[in-house]
Amino acid sequence: MNHAENVAELYSILQLTPTDPIHVSQESEFFLGRSQFKPDGRVFGGQVLAQCVMAAGATVDPGRPIHSLHGYFLRSGDVHEPIVFGVENLRDGRSFSARRVHAYQKNAPIMSVMASFQLEQDGFEHHDVMPEGMPDPEDCPEIKDVVSGLDLPHVQEWLVKRPFDVRPVEPPIYLDHSGQNASQQHVWIRVSAEFPTDPLLNAAALAYASDFNLLEPAMRRHGLAWQRPGLRLASLDHAMWWHRRVQADEWMLYAQNSPSTEGGRALGVGRVFSRRGELLATVAQQGMMRLKE
Repeated sequence: MNHAENVAELYSILQLTPTDPIHVSQESEFFLGRSQFKPDGRVFGGQVLAQCVMAAGATVDPGRPIHSLHGYFLRSGDVHEPIVFGVENLRDGRSFSARRVHAYQKNAPIMSVMASFQLEQDGFEHHDVMPEGMPDPEDCPEIKDVVSGLDLPHVQEWLVKRPFDVRPVEPPIYLDHSGQNASQQHVWIRVSAEFPTDPLLNAAALAYASDFNLLEPAMRRHGLAWQRPGLRLASLDHAMWWHRRVQADEWMLYAQNSPSTEGGRALGVGRVFSRRGELLATVAQQGMMRLKE
């Protein structure tokens, strides 16, 4: 696939269709979605997050963009099975709307999400500043080119088909860990071809990308690489706050760090900045991180 085909695939998986209710659920509106190819056969968590955003947003007035999401990954998804999204309308207030979304496969939930939307309003303004000293994205290598010479066919197959151009600032840690054991990293990201301007689609696209390697800063802190024998990683929950409108085909800096690891769990926190330095979103994810000797 080329960049345009990858982005067309992203747009396609974000187009959900209304469907019949499923008997195990209490939600009031239902949508059907499909999954993007992934070599290991498991659904990419960012895809389900993005589809939950689309399902919830389909039941909310377009004048109320999404501002927060809190979700739990409950089971692994199968890329060969369709996903049914059940949406429950919890509240439509004067300014805020709340929705609960469950993503189902084989009549069992694979993810549970709470999302909140708000009428666009004026208010106080401030935001964290963008990290200084970052190289421009044009001066950073594409991640798919970084791994092109490595003997990692499954990784390469997945990266080539991802709809985002991802350019790491620090050396990647696919095969081994080099440099300091620092609990932070930075990557430039953008949808790799022209993307529609619809606010909900762009919020969903950023949710998709927010799941990119957010636990890697915890791995870096402990000198781990993805190919370390016995390393076990799995996302447990995901939270996201959209602060400003996003255009996903423009460059964004994803600044990530890990405040803590404990009890076989790792916490990753990310801030997404526009190239102009505006803070667009904040993300947090906790995952299982274990090393079995």
